[in-house]
Amino acid sequence: MKSGPPDRMRHALWTRNRLRSGSGTRPTPGVENRTTTVGGGRQTLPVSSTTTRPPLSSFWHDLPRDGRLLISTVVFQAIGTGLVLPFMVVYLHEVRGIALETVGLLLALQAGVGIVLVTPAGALIDRIGPRRVYASSLVALLLADILLAYATTTAQAAFALVLLGYGFGIVWPASSALIGNLIPSGQRQRYFGINFTLLNLGIGIGGIVGGRFVDVARPGTFTTVYLLDALSYVPALVILLGPLRHARDRVERPADDDGAKVSYLALLRDPRLRALLLLVSVAALVSYPQLNAGMPAYARAEGQISTEGLGYAFAANTIVIVVLQLFVLQRIEGRRRTRVTVVMALTWIVAWSLLGATSLVPGTLVATLFLCACAGVFGLGETMLQPTSAAMVNDLAPDHLRGRYNALSALMFSVAFVVGPVVASVLIGRGLGLVYIGFLVGACAMLAVIALVVERRLPPHVNGIRLVEAVPEPADGRISG
Repeated sequence: MKSGPPDRMRHALWTRNRLRSGSGTRPTPGVENRTTTVGGGRQTLPVSSTTTRPPLSSFWHDLPRDGRLLISTVVFQAIGTGLVLPFMVVYLHEVRGIALETVGLLLALQAGVGIVLVTPAGALIDRIGPRRVYASSLVALLLADILLAYATTTAQAAFALVLLGYGFGIVWPASSALIGNLIPSGQRQRYFGINFTLLNLGIGIGGIVGGRFVDVARPGTFTTVYLLDALSYVPALVILLGPLRHARDRVERPADDDGAKVSYLALLRDPRLRALLLLVSVAALVSYPQLNAGMPAYARAEGQISTEGLGYAFAANTIVIVVLQLFVLQRIEGRRRTRVTVVMALTWIVAWSLLGATSLVPGTLVATLFLCACAGVFGLGETMLQPTSAAMVNDLAPDHLRGRYNALSALMFSVAFVVGPVVASVLIGRGLGLVYIGFLVGACAMLAVIALVVERRLPPHVNGIRLVEAVPEPADGRISG
């Protein structure tokens, strides 16, 4: 007598028969009416874009131990970042007496270092593993904070900002690659989303505490917050160098690899990667650089909104992300990530239109309310960006090239952080505020179109679609047991 199939195949056979007979539960909405034949005697069930959504309460339970350790330090580290993030220019200019123009050059130096190092860092990640590179970025950030805490000259500040450029330039691709190695594909989208929630929660807490504590008249308060920020990197370093030292890190080339030398040029010959990077670059251009630089500049110049009003707007942005991220994660689970990107782009069109509306009622409470609404609606779009873009990059990347793929994605954002503020400052500075809003709205519309075009190029699993188990057909048409 033939032995029965394993449990997974038994379940697939049962599911197939239920679907054929029309009995059982009603099919899930969103299942496409098409099938694919794979080889002789194999049948693949319909492709579903809305698979069963696991409850978010199961996230921690289902997470591998290494993933739990990795995410456990996010809030602590983000609180440290929030303590200093809003005050870099104030500290260097008003406390340390460095000319404002020089401060601008120093910040550009930091961004430039990050851009130059990100692609070599991607290759290094693939060569030695993301854990070590990630740890080195945290060490650089820790040392930079200590140097900044006691910097009194431009040269000292410049050296600290070079270290910041190295740290922030490679921390993203290194940490994303490590997450990709440690977290199974089916959990990555939720992991990146919850990680983003915790990051914003920590930055929000740190920003509130830092804003109430630091005082330009008391330079020692700035020294304190920079030292606390340095301290916030220690828990993650301890975990990376201790409990995670034996975690899945460097991935060897597969046995069937042809052994050809890997280069970024070779990777970019893949039309799927080029399409995804185009999507990421446009999303990057109309997202964070505009929120951090364009929105405040427009609000001040065209909306005549106070600095207090700006503070309320950024608070609204953080609150929306923290409150809605888990809800959004549950709603987008199993849906096409490109379609989620379309919804995100439309959401941002509303957000930037609200920013433009501030110029219709400048200097009024209504203008401030429009700005807060803009930041809040933009935050809703952010809850869709972080889980989908990072998950797509890591699902497309071969395991042994994850560092390079994440480095290219990070490069798109780094370039956007240079180009985005320049576009905003030129248009707003020349009194072309409405042209600036038109640029943002048009770019978001283009993003939606690009997402639909990219959808045709991405493999189903990269786009968040899961295929139902394929089942072999017995030769005699009967089900053996």
